[in-house]
Amino acid sequence: MVSHVMGDLVQEGQKSFPVRHDYEAFFRETAWGALFFATTHMGAVSAERTARRLQAVLRFWEPLQCARYLFNQPGVPQTLEEVMVAACGWAMDAWCPVGDASVRSRLEGAAERMARATREDCIEAIFREMPRALALARKLKHREVVADPAFLRERLASLDARSFERVSGALTGELIGLLYDWDQELGLQ
Repeated sequence: MVSHVMGDLVQEGQKSFPVRHDYEAFFRETAWGALFFATTHMGAVSAERTARRLQAVLRFWEPLQCARYLFNQPGVPQTLEEVMVAACGWAMDAWCPVGDASVRSRLEGAAERMARATREDCIEAIFREMPRALALARKLKHREVVADPAFLRERLASLDARSFERVSGALTGELIGLLYDWDQELGLQ
């Protein structure tokens, strides 16, 4: 139901973003709302916003751990840890790449780093997540160019503040979108 409301929130003659942000902030104050927004990646997925989403789930960790979830694998009950790895593994890999710690510890580390991240911190997180994005972006026509670290740094540095904010969390899907945009631009040159 939350996703339907988020999709339908529109203010007459205005952009719906302020209402959507307020709606999300309100529902992140509940256990189920926190889990919903941490696992669905609706709206902007900036480092700052993702940090707030992960922090909300962490506040409700104990009660959420008591349930089993059907997430991405119909009919297969999963623990909270399994759900968070499936939904937020990208955040842990990009922002807290230490694999031996518990899921909760890695989420805490990722949320803490995201909350205080500079633009350069975000770029480094993006670089840690970029191999996964490149592996999933199978239809790139100029793969060698867009995979080049110098090209990536140049393009990331040239993003305006709003565009950079959108990818600053290093969500794989957003990075794939950037790669395809840049690949298409190269084809037009």
